[in-house]
Amino acid sequence: MRRSYLQHRSLAWREGNRYLLLPEAQCFVPAMFAAIEGAKRYVLIELYLMESGAFADRMMAALAQAVERGVSVYLLLDGFGAMKLSRDDRDKLTQAGVALRFFNPLGLHSLARNLSRDHRKIVVVDGEIAFTGGFGVVDEFLDAWYEIAVRIEGPVVADWERLFRQLWRSRLTRAEDKRRPEPLPKQRKPAPLDNGALGRAMPGRGYRYQAIRHSLYRQIGGAEKRLWLCTPYFVPTFTLRRRLARAARRGVDVRLLLPGSKHDHPSVRYAGQRFYQAMLKAGVRIFEFQPTFIHAKFVLADDWVSIGSCNFDHWNLHWNLEANQEAIDVGLAQEVQTLFERNFAASVEVLAEEWDKRPWPQRAKEWLFGTLDAFITRLR
Repeated sequence: MRRSYLQHRSLAWREGNRYLLLPEAQCFVPAMFAAIEGAKRYVLIELYLMESGAFADRMMAALAQAVERGVSVYLLLDGFGAMKLSRDDRDKLTQAGVALRFFNPLGLHSLARNLSRDHRKIVVVDGEIAFTGGFGVVDEFLDAWYEIAVRIEGPVVADWERLFRQLWRSRLTRAEDKRRPEPLPKQRKPAPLDNGALGRAMPGRGYRYQAIRHSLYRQIGGAEKRLWLCTPYFVPTFTLRRRLARAARRGVDVRLLLPGSKHDHPSVRYAGQRFYQAMLKAGVRIFEFQPTFIHAKFVLADDWVSIGSCNFDHWNLHWNLEANQEAIDVGLAQEVQTLFERNFAASVEVLAEEWDKRPWPQRAKEWLFGTLDAFITRLR
């Protein structure tokens, strides 16, 4: 894997950015389509998941229409995450004039290389607007899963675009069709916006480069009032568990917003629940979301916000390419606080005294899937 993207330096903080929080698909899907429909020069999209279905049909139609208007469209998908995108749909994209590439298609090479996936979610339009979050072009995101995104304007958009361009040019991507894709357009660098806020695009690139993880650790260590974290897959590293517990013990309001029984991988939920007792004992509050499967990944530490693709579980941190938008913005922090509070109200809080009385079948599942998780972790 090339140095150009695996050992890239940490991206700098940029001033003059503007953020729009887009909770739930009914907010972020129309916003993304509106941006694509308004594109004048180019659209860059990088996703982990894209599957054939109603959402994919809408996206392909929007991208084809953009090409017809003279817009250059580039679509970069993960080679594993896009396996359910049919051959017909791939052909439709390329025939419409969309430049299509896949990151690290599965092959007869090393297991470690096959496990390395592009989990990032990036949409950039004309170098002026960017979106990130945990979304994919999969029908579940329209109605069955709870997800959020953030719309970004300002100088940090150029950093999101740079992440895309570096990976597009890497040797681990290839054109789906055999034609040589047209060169990427010249990158634009937006000017700072008046009354804009600080922000940076923070990447993570597997075990060789974990700036995204260290950034979270620093925020946990420096938090004074609150540390609220939402993740769909709570299988944290030992260091993350220890830091969360230490923050709670020193009086920080530490809360975890996690999925309830509606989960796409129940075994992962059970594996993570083996850590509940220690977390609760340290004073960490745990909320399990009830309405649907919550797939969102966002963090609030005082007035610092992080929204993006990283689940902060040991699998993501070890193998995947990730990227989160970090911001220091009082207005955005207030919106994220309100979002957390609304989701806490739609959750069931796990109480220490009740958790101690959980039945033996629950304990057996924690032991079984926790043992399997620990075994897989040692194989790395």
